[in-house]
Amino acid sequence: MGESSIIMLPVHVSGECMYRPSLIAVSAMVALAPTAAMADTPRELLTAAAFQAASKPRALAMINQAIIASDRILASRPADREAVLQRGVAIGYRAKLTRSRSDARSSLSIFEHLAAQNPHDPEVQMAVAGWHLDAIDQLGGFMARTALGAKIQAGKAALARSVALGGDRAFYPGLAAMMLIRNDPDSVAQARQWAEAASTAKTPTPLDVRMKRAATAILPALRASDGRTAAMLTQSLLPFGKLAD
Repeated sequence: MGESSIIMLPVHVSGECMYRPSLIAVSAMVALAPTAAMADTPRELLTAAAFQAASKPRALAMINQAIIASDRILASRPADREAVLQRGVAIGYRAKLTRSRSDARSSLSIFEHLAAQNPHDPEVQMAVAGWHLDAIDQLGGFMARTALGAKIQAGKAALARSVALGGDRAFYPGLAAMMLIRNDPDSVAQARQWAEAASTAKTPTPLDVRMKRAATAILPALRASDGRTAAMLTQSLLPFGKLAD
């Protein structure tokens, strides 16, 4: 497969933070990154959970497998960046499916730790962006900030950094365009710029191909300055967008 994803979406708070499986976002997401994966690696398992699982229980089973696989790698290589990142992604997914606020915070801590180690890692920046923006999308600014500490400016800043650092692949501007317009339907100009870039960018991995197609799908609405239609279209294009309850 060679794809992956990191996005989680909290829905509401009543003691615990709720997560809706039909929409997800990068925390970050994800990790949604254009690097290859071998069969049954944590990255591949999470990609399958995000894009192929037909039900919540099936997705959760694959997420748990990814956590076990990541722990196995970290037992012998504690500093393995890929295993640490995918473990953070898996915890974020589990938070979404099990409605755990503590898991959501744990995943952000992992992403922030990785970002501190390497501020120029575009995948980690996308994960941080997705975490903040997805929480705000589902909870609203006040609730997301109060319950989880999510901040829209932190999310948008990380999103822009991810695109700037991501090179000429379609993945980063494609995902960025969708997350931005979903959170802010008025940000048509920036979303269109990123979607246009993704539509002509290189596609060295299956995930790049997926993001290029998604960006192309929302471009007509963006070119027509119809941010709300573009935002609505992203719902089924983002990871877990078609997951059944």
